[in-house]
Amino acid sequence: MTFVQLIECRTSRLDEMNRLMDDWVAQTKGRRAAAHALVGKDRSDASHIVEVVEFPSYEEAMRNSNLPETDTVFQGILALCDEMPTFTDLDVVRDEWLAEETVRRFFAALTAPDELPPFNDLLDEDIHTHDPINPQDTLGLDNVRAEYRMWRAAFDLTFTIEDLLTQGGRACARWTAHATHKGDFLGIAATGRKVAMTGTTMFRFGDDGKITEIWWQDDMLGLMQQLGALDELEK
Repeated sequence: MTFVQLIECRTSRLDEMNRLMDDWVAQTKGRRAAAHALVGKDRSDASHIVEVVEFPSYEEAMRNSNLPETDTVFQGILALCDEMPTFTDLDVVRDEWLAEETVRRFFAALTAPDELPPFNDLLDEDIHTHDPINPQDTLGLDNVRAEYRMWRAAFDLTFTIEDLLTQGGRACARWTAHATHKGDFLGIAATGRKVAMTGTTMFRFGDDGKITEIWWQDDMLGLMQQLGALDELEK
């Protein structure tokens, strides 16, 4: 079970504390058990510092505490604090990655049957997309939806998300797409061929949780080869 430790302290020497923590991370490289650490400063009280440290399990957290460098850094933190820090130990009982869920909903909506969804619950009105297939970036929700309609008219796409990583306000998905070529695509009439394509897509999120920018990278050359568009060139 994922374990989280909440550490609160008061200090007017945050810069020194950050340098101390940087030294500790460098000294314990490869042995530190923490999976994620976040430090926040109270907006209403700048001396109130809160650190949230995530571990894969309570046992891993205890292993981290038993490192000799941990006691050294703790003594250094005590010297920088205005009062004794407090510790709250938490077993995680619910863990939601909202950006990850938004990306999965996006791909599901992109390939949903019948009419293309409006996407206004997922994409910002001023969405900005980058795709090597287009000579210019696509700006605005209406234009992005028109681009998606072009793909849907040409292929009955399905996506399998192979990997999905999130960090801060960004997410990256590695995917495989399968489809039947059923309509005109870049001047190539429908062939009825079964095709597959791999790619990655990077997403940037706004403060409201909607996607504000997308970068597509895919094996377009491989797709064109499967459609027979390169046959004459290969002869």
